[in-house]
Amino acid sequence: MFEWPLMVNNISREDLDELIQYLKLDDPKLTHGPKVQEFEKAWSEWLGVKFSVMVNSGASANEITMLALKEMFGNGEVIVPPLTWVSDIASVFFANLTPKFVDINLRNLSFDLGKLETSITNRTKAIFITHVLGINGLTEDLINLAAKHNIPIIEDVCESHGATFSNQKLGSIGFASNFSFYYAHHMTTIEGGMISTNNAEFYESVRMMRSHGMVRESEFSATKNRYIQDFPDLNPDFIFAYPAHNMRPTELNGILGLSQLKRLNQNNLSRTSNFRIFLDNLNPDIFISDLEFEGSSNYAFPIILKPDKVYLNKKIEEILKDNSIEFRRGLSGGGNQLRQPYIKNSGIDFSISDFENVEHVHFNAWYVGNYPDLSGSKVKTLCELLNNVTIT
Repeated sequence: MFEWPLMVNNISREDLDELIQYLKLDDPKLTHGPKVQEFEKAWSEWLGVKFSVMVNSGASANEITMLALKEMFGNGEVIVPPLTWVSDIASVFFANLTPKFVDINLRNLSFDLGKLETSITNRTKAIFITHVLGINGLTEDLINLAAKHNIPIIEDVCESHGATFSNQKLGSIGFASNFSFYYAHHMTTIEGGMISTNNAEFYESVRMMRSHGMVRESEFSATKNRYIQDFPDLNPDFIFAYPAHNMRPTELNGILGLSQLKRLNQNNLSRTSNFRIFLDNLNPDIFISDLEFEGSSNYAFPIILKPDKVYLNKKIEEILKDNSIEFRRGLSGGGNQLRQPYIKNSGIDFSISDFENVEHVHFNAWYVGNYPDLSGSKVKTLCELLNNVTIT
């Protein structure tokens, strides 16, 4: 038996010392300010985009993105996978857009491309892709399909910091992207998120929506001046362009982000090495071990039974529990979101039988943590335990 939590040591002594030094200043600013802006700039440079806006969570990043998307492109449908986190789909509802679900494939856990193409209509406003557990979900065919129909791709990269497609970081390829800095992810600001884009108009909307929709949060003087001229009866400091929330981060989040970003690349190398060991040592007769590896930045090992081995699912959980290996069933978001009460109560019409692959993952897949401190020998031991499932 060996202890294997989902995540350990994701906030270092060095990170804490950075916070302590800041708090020792005579009058440290705590709400979002220069440190958040410094982190936004550093993040944009690391990712390879023009603009980034930090918010208080990845869920907030999703919500603001969908609200800004609707402002730019109007009402309609957003294509989403049923294997994702709840906030992706909830953000579509919050913007009064309609989610349209498309099943996944079992190679990169992203959209089934054939089903995606048949789901596109003249009401489609975006394709909201989730890069699951650090695995790149983009393909040339998907990108070309979106371009053919002039549909923006929104990337959920909350679980995939540093993953790439064609040597370009995920989150720099689509129209906009969302990241989460939750404790268990590749890097953390305790709670926090980021929205990144190369589109200036979208960026301006997101900046204002982060802080009550206030025009004074705009970075561009042209935007501010336009609102001031159009609304001369209002105090320029209190013009609200949108009905929005307060989703600002704190300076402490920004400081943690700057500290953590320094070692993100090195930590990802360790995670990727562990992922390669995991896939190479997993029994391909029992588990799906040919998952897309190219460009991955894995932070949790996906354990997926092959379709003809689903009778072993209870034994897999017994092995993990007996060896104190913390796990989550269903992969991202607990599996098939279509089975959740909030979807069943939404009035959306669908047939669960149309989602064969996500159904398989829902009942026959798990993940366990992959963090930089893991040794290759421990990863091999995990694989040995799993490969012996038919013997136990």
